[in-house]
Amino acid sequence: MSSSLAQARPVSDTGAAFWKAVGIPARGPALHEALQQGIPYATYGKLASAAGLDRKELAKYVVIPMATLQRRAKLGRFKVDESDKLYRFAEVLNAATNLFEGDRDQARQWLLSPVQGLGGACPAEMIVTSAGTDAVLDLIGRLEHGVFA
Repeated sequence: MSSSLAQARPVSDTGAAFWKAVGIPARGPALHEALQQGIPYATYGKLASAAGLDRKELAKYVVIPMATLQRRAKLGRFKVDESDKLYRFAEVLNAATNLFEGDRDQARQWLLSPVQGLGGACPAEMIVTSAGTDAVLDLIGRLEHGVFA
């Protein structure tokens, strides 16, 4: 679900505010339970807003078809695998926003642009897998610490 790098990071006050705003627990048993029960559909809109994306754009990056979104809106919750995709996107969005010292526009631009440290891939396109998410979070960690190689 989350990378070992993310587990090592404490949740800062700004990070706690992010997780509260999107409606996903940041860590621990509460996160595990939320993912197992399925993240509430309302979280999707909050996450899209936090990312500065419309719902259709977010669907592309979390690889959830629009027809599935419509079904989840009626159901009120996402399934476990969909919840995990939303969590991974939120985790990377939060880390990128922290990397850019709270500047959501810069974070969004970075997430949606090819990045040399990821072999020219866009970070938002890599988070469809846990391995891709780990690679993006690892790069963010290296950039935060000035390690460019």
